Amino acid sequence: MTIYPFLLLFLLWVCLPHFCSPEIMFRRTPVPQQRILSSRVPRSDGRILHRQKRGWMWNQFFLLEEYTGSDYQYVGKLHSDQDKGDGSLKYILSGDGAGTLFIIDEKTGDIHATRRIDREEKAFYTLRAQAINRRTLRPVEPESEFVIKIHDINDNEPTFPEEIYTASVPEMSVVGTSVVQVTATDADDPSYGNSARVIYSILQGQPYFSVEPETGIIRTALPNMNRENREQYQVVIQAKDMGGQMGGLSGTTTVNITLTDVNDNPPRFPQNTIHLRVLESSPVGTAIGSVKATDADTGKNAEVEYRIIDGDGTDMFDIVTEKDTQEGIITVKKPLDFESRRLYTLKVEAENTHVDPRFYYLGPFKDTTIVKISIEDVDEPPVFSRSSYLFEVHEDIEVGTIIGTVMARDPDSISSPIRFSLDRHTDLDRIFNIHSGNGSLYTSKPLDRELSQWHNLTVIAAEINNPKETTRVAVFVRILDVNDNAPQFAVFYDTFVCENARPGQLIQTISAVDKDDPLGGQKFFFSLAAVNPNFTVQDNEDNTARILTRKNGFNRHEISTYLLPVVISDNDYPIQSSTGTLTIRVCACDSQGNMQSCSAEALLLPAGLSTGALIAILLCIIILLVIVVLFAALKRQRKKEPLILSKEDIRDNIVSYNDEGGGEEDTQAFDIGTLRNPAAIEEKKLRRDIIPETLFIPRRTPTAPDNTDVRDFINERLKEHDLDPTAPPYDSLATYAYEGNDSIAESLSSLESGTTEGDQNYDYLREWGPRFNKLAEMYGGGESDKDS
Repeated sequence: MTIYPFLLLFLLWVCLPHFCSPEIMFRRTPVPQQRILSSRVPRSDGRILHRQKRGWMWNQFFLLEEYTGSDYQYVGKLHSDQDKGDGSLKYILSGDGAGTLFIIDEKTGDIHATRRIDREEKAFYTLRAQAINRRTLRPVEPESEFVIKIHDINDNEPTFPEEIYTASVPEMSVVGTSVVQVTATDADDPSYGNSARVIYSILQGQPYFSVEPETGIIRTALPNMNRENREQYQVVIQAKDMGGQMGGLSGTTTVNITLTDVNDNPPRFPQNTIHLRVLESSPVGTAIGSVKATDADTGKNAEVEYRIIDGDGTDMFDIVTEKDTQEGIITVKKPLDFESRRLYTLKVEAENTHVDPRFYYLGPFKDTTIVKISIEDVDEPPVFSRSSYLFEVHEDIEVGTIIGTVMARDPDSISSPIRFSLDRHTDLDRIFNIHSGNGSLYTSKPLDRELSQWHNLTVIAAEINNPKETTRVAVFVRILDVNDNAPQFAVFYDTFVCENARPGQLIQTISAVDKDDPLGGQKFFFSLAAVNPNFTVQDNEDNTARILTRKNGFNRHEISTYLLPVVISDNDYPIQSSTGTLTIRVCACDSQGNMQSCSAEALLLPAGLSTGALIAILLCIIILLVIVVLFAALKRQRKKEPLILSKEDIRDNIVSYNDEGGGEEDTQAFDIGTLRNPAAIEEKKLRRDIIPETLFIPRRTPTAPDNTDVRDFINERLKEHDLDPTAPPYDSLATYAYEGNDSIAESLSSLESGTTEGDQNYDYLREWGPRFNKLAEMYGGGESDKDS
């Protein structure tokens, strides 16, 4: 296969400048094929091998990027030696972009690019070509691979990765100090021409900064640039390809450069003399004012340390550096006194804490100022001569005795008189008092160490001219002991002696206590108030004593208890003594001396009954009493007899129902519905407490209308009972839910009969109906007999 040579044209295009004719550029041809002649090579078997030449062979095609023509861009031509021009061969193209980006004429083998190609997207394409017989579809040439390489043109400008750079450089830097490096990139082919060769230049920022053309390193261009004069700079850097020649493409970026601070400025006080004032009453540690030295630097370069280096107030005042505000706070170091001194002078120094040795020549990095402090007078409260007082006094002193004196003075120059008083919250019992004029403390009640050994008082001193100015002081009063209490038995002793005791037998060891507290300690002596034939006391000389028997044997039936007076005395002055009486019981003991029973138990329990047996007996008695009471109560409850035993019995019968009734609000004792609805009563029930003489068929009372008043209903029932012969001939109390009007008969009780004047007429009882005939005969009959 023969490839039409375009080598000459390609060499001319490479040698010519880029502004050569585009027609020549676009009609590049591949490298001519390399033909290999056949040769004969003998074989070991005697036959000769024939090496045939290949029909086609090539290396690569070349194609310019960014083609702008309207037709397809011609790439090259494929041709086989087997092609006779009769159209029997068919050329096939495969690989990168085959059929889409690159197409081939099946008959002629011409290859074209269908669109513009950007080398920055892809620099070369690898394809495969083959020639086949159109009829048999058999390859007439072996498949060969070739490359289409895209030649670059300058179509990309240099670009920076950042639109704005931020950099910093210390102020006062020397010329040529590196600030920052900026780098631009060009997408064009760096191996072909100058399209990707970038040169840097500065468009803005001179004469302060410069840039290296090849590297893009920005450096300082002026010496001693001062941050305090100008801190921010804006530099514009340009990157241009084609080596910076005319016609090259360019890009720019902005670099914001900040001058960082260095310690090149010393601190300075704005004033040579500073005046401050403070009250003499200001406590230690009080801040009275501040001083501040200004420093043009920032951050740690402006940090200042303050100190007092001279003056007559170095012992009275102190200065502390406030880190946040960089101020020197002057504080009170010792208490001030206007009457002692009224003015102090201090020399204060401010010095940088971080000094750069490179700038020592700009120093010294410190400054001083004079601070004058005036002390102002205030009305101060009284001052006691001591911070606290301790007085000791014996408990037996008389009321009104002075136990001590407190002293106070007015520290002001006026020297106002002082008045003393006691804080009664510290002396609630008012045992002490104080003279308001001289501060003498005296007793107002008797003292007793045994009740309270210490008294903690508070004395108040106030100025007479200004009572608001007061001072308090603690006064501790210790009460000293006086031997004014006699010793006593330490505990109550329950002492017994066995009936079979022998002389000299120990029956009790006693001890004593004393409320007093002598300096030499407690010492007690024990003795008998009188000689006792039965017992004796032996002092152990260790504040204890032993009680011993003096005779052989005791009889509890003769004497069951002995009283032994024992005298106890101390050894302090004046000597105090007391007599304590021991109660000694005579008890029966075993052979080992263990108590079995004493005279009191023998008398109470002659039968030898124990306590448990006595309790059981008492419980039985109580149970029997409860049974008797219940039996008596049941006997009293008997059945009620008929209210009237005989019709001839005309005695007054008083029936007690023991039921008070609940009044109108008591709805449990009766059915108010029945009373208000008489129709609910179906039949009249007979009384069960008597037997009627004649059994009549009960009459059904016509029911009252539903709207009948309760009063009418009661009247109807009254008439019904008056006409009923089966009704009992005695009063019967029925409770209805209606009180009614006052009774015309008023009270029927005979209790008020004695209070009336003259005889009463009971004839009206006959008018009340058959139920009251008996009463009428009882009272009316007497009157008739009297008249007759």
